[in-house]
Order: sequence, then structure tokens, then C-alpha cells
Amino acid sequence: MTSFFLFLSKVFKWSFGFYDAFGNVLNWILFIVCCVMFTYWCYVLVSTLGNNKDKDYYSPTEGKNPYYDPKIYKKEG
Repeated sequence: MTSFFLFLSKVFKWSFGFYDAFGNVLNWILFIVCCVMFTYWCYVLVSTLGNNKDKDYYSPTEGKNPYYDPKIYKKEG
């Protein structure tokens, strides 16, 4: 019976090592993905909105916001 528990202990040690290695790999993958997203975000800020280009930016939804439309929200009473 003792040998069974020793074997079970080795299995648990191996499985925890596997989870530790998998977590490390997953951590690096998520880190690289976040670095790419941050680099893209910086690129968009600098290339499209840098050098006062934001003054020329046209918003397709400006003035069409339905949340404060007086036709929808009017005081009654």
C-alpha cells in the first residue's frame, strides 16, 4: 500500500510540474500578445492622431448619439 502512495506522490509531483511549465508558456504567449497590442495602439496614436492630425479627424457618429435625443427623452408633466 505504501508503494501505491509513493507512486501517487510521484504522479502529483509530475502533474504540478506540468502545470507550472504550461502556465509559464501561457504567460509568455499572453505577454507577447499584449506587447503586440500595445505596440499597435502606440502606432495608431502616433500615425493617425499625431502632429495635430486629430483636428482633421471626422467622427461618423458625432451628433447622432441617441442617448440624449430630446425626441426620446422629453420631460412630461
